[in-house]
Amino acid sequence: MTQTRNTLLERLRHDPSAKDLPQLVDRLEQEQPADLPLDADLLSGVWELRWSSSTQPWLKQAPWLDNLQALDPENGRGCNLLRLRGALGVLAGISVQADLKQLEGCRVEVRFRRGGWVGPQLPGGGRLQLLRDVQQSFPAWLDITVLDQQLRICRGNAGTTFALLRRDDLSLNDLFDT
Repeated sequence: MTQTRNTLLERLRHDPSAKDLPQLVDRLEQEQPADLPLDADLLSGVWELRWSSSTQPWLKQAPWLDNLQALDPENGRGCNLLRLRGALGVLAGISVQADLKQLEGCRVEVRFRRGGWVGPQLPGGGRLQLLRDVQQSFPAWLDITVLDQQLRICRGNAGTTFALLRRDDLSLNDLFDT
């Protein structure tokens, strides 16, 4: 574990608006580059967006919002979920579901399939939801630049950099429609 990684983890957990985050991300990408062909199993799980270089409000960290990403590369699926933090979060959220495919090197192809409102789990299984097909003219992609048990940094095809922390308290199946 490097000092850069430890400092970055500390900032992401406690001060995700720190001014030095872009420099820490760049430095860690140089010090600890991902080896996705070797570490692909580390992708699987629920990740929380803690920092993004984007100016889009839904790609920013907020103390009242869970901005989650579930990755299940073994089954070729992924899901982004925005929901309120706390007890109200289980009642509803905005979800976008995607097909994932690992390409050469550290690139993952993302084809968005459906998106919309997802509600609570129903007794006996399933959940209330209003999802529509997504019309995507070309696949998006993510380059995984740093990957370990706790931290994932990636760069998207639109030029955005993302830093995410693993959420071991959440299950993959809780974020996908069942």
